[in-house]
Amino acid sequence: MTGPNETAMINVATLTAWLDAGEADLYDVREPAEFAAERIAGSTLLPLSNFDLSAVDTHSERHLVFHCKSGVRCGMASQILRTAGFEGPIHRLEGGILAWKAAGGKIQPGND
Repeated sequence: MTGPNETAMINVATLTAWLDAGEADLYDVREPAEFAAERIAGSTLLPLSNFDLSAVDTHSERHLVFHCKSGVRCGMASQILRTAGFEGPIHRLEGGILAWKAAGGKIQPGND
């Protein structure tokens, strides 16, 4: 398991389990048009291009998870949070929404 000051990649199965149990805060760092086209149910839009640190619930007891299209931008978001001084565990969805869809994960329109 990830401890303080660690950033770890997680797979689709782990994220699915956490979401099903209500144990994850999932932030989608893709752009608004990407989010509007499709999103992982339960995700919150937080575009990397306009990354607002105050929008991240850093006091939540749930797992903090970032995802993007393929796994690159969520790494950048994680680094921004670390640079700002966040010392808790951060998780990134390996392969992003592409991996989520390939594994049969549920997708919905972003405007729902």
